[in-house]
Amino acid sequence: MELFDTHTHMDSKNFDEDRAETIERAREQGVTRMINIGFNRETIPTTLKLAEEYEFIYAAVGWHPQDAITMKEEDLDWIAELCKHEKVVAIGEIGLDYYWDTSPKEVQHEVFRKQIRLARQLGMPISIHNRDAHEDVVRILREEKASEIGGVMHSFSGSWEIAKMCLDMNFHLSFGGPITFKNAKQPKEVLMKTPLDRLLIETDSPYLTPHPFRGKRNESGYVRLVAEAAAELLGKELEEIAKITTQNALERFGIR
Repeated sequence: MELFDTHTHMDSKNFDEDRAETIERAREQGVTRMINIGFNRETIPTTLKLAEEYEFIYAAVGWHPQDAITMKEEDLDWIAELCKHEKVVAIGEIGLDYYWDTSPKEVQHEVFRKQIRLARQLGMPISIHNRDAHEDVVRILREEKASEIGGVMHSFSGSWEIAKMCLDMNFHLSFGGPITFKNAKQPKEVLMKTPLDRLLIETDSPYLTPHPFRGKRNESGYVRLVAEAAAELLGKELEEIAKITTQNALERFGIR
């Protein structure tokens, strides 16, 4: 069985004491590939270091909306240059975050648009961070013709109406820990309606830890718990969900 964690932060300081062991545990759980996300000036270099160290770890590089206010024009040039790296498979995570009040909305919008334009120019898929900003995220993706490159709605938390708009724009929907939560009705309902060929799984570790470890540090190996929850919701075997989501990820990110 092969599992693909499409969104993780294994370079996080939360793993400084046991990073190698945690990655090995993920391998033991069947994780054969993961995409680590470099999302600002600090985490892009650590993400690339990890991708260069481990053959099965790939990288996405971009500027997170919480950090939008810190982004300079040369950072955009830096991201463009890094996209030539053989292990960089996407631009992300990019998008809008209206929960944390760290960057003004208009700055977030501008940084988001610039990165979509860059991705279109380079032909790279994008990984979307969307927190409490569904309508604006969809509107900007549409206005910037993001459907030309498509990508992933990371840790999708919107309604089926929003999901349909994203699917229509050539995006995959990725689900993580919340589909294991008892009271998380909406992500479960959306997952059950998502076309199988657009379904991805992730951990977003060290965040969004699935049940029964909720409240503790998340890790990539727990993507197996996400896959098990998806299999149960869809009435399928774990191995089938693993195969489908891994194949989808390989195709989405152009990994051979």
